[in-house]
Amino acid sequence: MDEKESLSHSKWECKYHVVFIPKCRRRTLYKELRSHLGEVFRRLASQKESRIIEGHLMPDHVHRLISILPKYAVSQVIGYIKGKSAIPMARVYGEKKCHFVGQHFWARGYFVSTVGRDETMIREYIRHQEQEDQRIEQLSLWN
Repeated sequence: MDEKESLSHSKWECKYHVVFIPKCRRRTLYKELRSHLGEVFRRLASQKESRIIEGHLMPDHVHRLISILPKYAVSQVIGYIKGKSAIPMARVYGEKKCHFVGQHFWARGYFVSTVGRDETMIREYIRHQEQEDQRIEQLSLWN
């Protein structure tokens, strides 16, 4: 928990829980892109000197626990990741003539929360979100 990073004159621990969705909540993330997208996100984050600590692709949204250097704004890093990750998706979906409106895959905006000392709780939430969604869905079938 006390994994503080350091630069030449400072110590820092800047971790964020980020959630963003595909445009129109397309449930295409589980298809051929799911296995490829995690590596794309990690590579793009490292290009901005950031690190994805934990992450999970849900059928209609993405959860990430990301560590970002204090010299970068969260909006700058997330905007970069969303923008650059849409390029390989446009190549895959563009060739198949899917409804990929205007080459925009991700919806505008995102949710972000600072993690602070609740990192363990956030990690557990991200890991078990899919099972919890399935459990709630099963309960709603009984109603």
